[in-house]
Amino acid sequence: MVRTRFCDVFGVDHPIVQGGMQWVGTAELVSAVANAGALGFLTALTQPTPEDLAKEIARCREMTDKPFGVNLTILPSINPPPYAEYRDVIVESGVPVVETAGFNPAEHLPTFQGGGVKVLHKCTSVRHAVKAQELGVDGISIDGFECAGHPGEDDIPGLVLIPAAADRVTIPMVASGGFGDARGLVAALALGADGINMGTRFVATQEAPVHENVKRAMVDNSERDTELIFRPLRNTARVASNTVSREVVSILDGGGEFEDVRELVAGNRGRTRVLEQGDTDGGIWSAGLVQGLIQDVPTVAELVSRIAGGADELINRRLAGLAG
Repeated sequence: MVRTRFCDVFGVDHPIVQGGMQWVGTAELVSAVANAGALGFLTALTQPTPEDLAKEIARCREMTDKPFGVNLTILPSINPPPYAEYRDVIVESGVPVVETAGFNPAEHLPTFQGGGVKVLHKCTSVRHAVKAQELGVDGISIDGFECAGHPGEDDIPGLVLIPAAADRVTIPMVASGGFGDARGLVAALALGADGINMGTRFVATQEAPVHENVKRAMVDNSERDTELIFRPLRNTARVASNTVSREVVSILDGGGEFEDVRELVAGNRGRTRVLEQGDTDGGIWSAGLVQGLIQDVPTVAELVSRIAGGADELINRRLAGLAG
């Protein structure tokens, strides 16, 4: 099987990461990823309070004895969550790795490092990756334009972003955005990454805590079935294309402001109507271009085994046979 320095630094069998996903990164999915030998992340802010996060970490530990991490996404807000309290729970619970994302993680690094927690920082540009490396993080997750969620404002796809980052990042780096199969893992390794991060592909697995309608929609959708919302606001997010996301794009492209779409994009609306009740036109839900490569809804173990085994076969058979 393919093994890289990422596996050695973060203590996993396969260079495959299930990144933090709001509402989706719960113990059911994360423990399945860990048991499959990959690195999964609980999403801290999916839990209403730091105390709830501590309980979710404990619940995940009941389902796996393998390493897993917690995602802490730090975003500017008028009324920010108690990040320091979530951070302290992560350290006190003995979680071995945290995935930071969003804002600069400098404020939180001393506590994580002092508690022996490795930090994998997710970013969307080479300059931010280099800055995070200078701050002392243990690994980088570089997020290309193909990704679900927030791809940044540079619009650089992975084919260019990954090798550009690899030229300047010396610590372990995983590539994110558009990955969903063995071919993607091999391509990422060829471009200079040490593994891959997948979000959308892990949603379309049996253990993901979302309605079956959402998973089937990802199977049925193509790579064209996403929308980029909030572009005029310089806060771009890639979500599944549906009646709501298309309406949001139309309103903002027509000169509307955030207040004009606030109700349409409300997180609780997407969580309740879409992820829980299965109305795929009920609200906003994140999905990447990799939808075009999703053909089934396997177990997490099946997916990880397929990617790891397929990558090994590609490298040692098909590509080896092309070498002169």
